[in-house]
Amino acid sequence: MASSLTLDNITKRYGDGPAVLDGRSRMFAPGTLTMLIGPNGAGKSTLLRLLSVLSYPTTGTVRYGDLDVHAHPYQYLAHTGIVHADAHLPEHLSAVELLEWILRSRDHWSEDSPNHIDTLLHRLQLDERRHNLIGTYSSGMTQKTQIAAALVAEPDVLLMDEPLRSLDTETTDATIALLERFVDEGGLAVIASHLTDALDALADATMPLGARKTA
Repeated sequence: MASSLTLDNITKRYGDGPAVLDGRSRMFAPGTLTMLIGPNGAGKSTLLRLLSVLSYPTTGTVRYGDLDVHAHPYQYLAHTGIVHADAHLPEHLSAVELLEWILRSRDHWSEDSPNHIDTLLHRLQLDERRHNLIGTYSSGMTQKTQIAAALVAEPDVLLMDEPLRSLDTETTDATIALLERFVDEGGLAVIASHLTDALDALADATMPLGARKTA
């Protein structure tokens, strides 16, 4: 079961510019999916980068349970699966090799792992070229691989920035089904997507960004 993920008075600014996030506090609970909403430039990707420990807050703290995620990033990221807005996957590996590396690096490898990888990639409709190098993939295939990479180690937390981008209808439906199962089993998901209609039915809560709001 996931722990809660908490923003405690988070502010983020770049240089001398205005704050992108200004004093935000919020608790994301296990077993819920929260949609980040707001126009372009509202801070959705900035918040996900903070939650993914790709960026540090200017002030405030992000906690996973009692853990300060920026003070203990490796301990926190062991519980986390991430889909970035711009995928940067190792082009010299195949999808199968990438997922195997993730499982082995997290000490999740077992005799059943090859079947687990095959099943996940099949569900995401990545069948025909799963053993080809990622550098040869289309944008849709790369996105399928990134979603599989986020889910393969069965994380407690999912952070996703535009996860449905470049996906065909069948893979979109499969991804939504995987997200529904993830949340039903107690996972914690925070997602930003312009394709809100496809995800609205799954969302337990929304977090508007842009204009300053009281949490």
